[in-house]
Amino acid sequence: MEQGFGALTEQELTELGAAIGRELAAMPRGIVVALHGELGAGKSVLARAIAHGAGLDAPMPSPTFNLVFRYTLPSGRTIAHLDLYRLNDPDDVWELGWEELSDGDEITLLEWPERAGELVPADRWDITLRHGAMPELRAVTIEAVGNAPAVPAGLADRAWSAEQR
Repeated sequence: MEQGFGALTEQELTELGAAIGRELAAMPRGIVVALHGELGAGKSVLARAIAHGAGLDAPMPSPTFNLVFRYTLPSGRTIAHLDLYRLNDPDDVWELGWEELSDGDEITLLEWPERAGELVPADRWDITLRHGAMPELRAVTIEAVGNAPAVPAGLADRAWSAEQR
C-alpha cells in the first residue's frame, strides 16, 4: 500500500523523515530505502532526516563524491547512505560493499537506485520525491516493495498533506 504526502515544506519533509527514521529504528531487521527523484528534489535532505530520526547525532555529508558513508547509531545499528548518481555501470556497486546492504540490522538509504538497475534489492521501501506546485514544496510517496515490512499507517498522523493546508 502506498502512502502519499503532498505540498510539504522543507521543514515538514524533515519532520516526515524523522518519523520514518524512528519507524525504521524500531524494526527488528535492516531495510533498504530507495530514494527516487530528480536533482534537487530533496533526497539528501530526507536521508539526513531519516538518519537523525533513527538516532544519528552527527553531521551527515552527502556521499555524492565518496558514494557511501556508514554511521553507527547509539543503539549499535548501522546506517549506510549511498549516492549512486556518479555510477556509470550497475556492476560498479559491488565495489561499494553492495552484498552487505541491509545485512542483519543495517538501515540502507539509497539515492539514485535506478543506477544499480536490477541489482536493487527486491524487498525495500521506495520513497519518491517530486517538486510541488510551488518551488519550495515537495510531494512524497512511500511504498513497501516485495516482502519489505508494510509502511506504518501512523506516518500519516505525523505528516502534513495538501488537504490540511
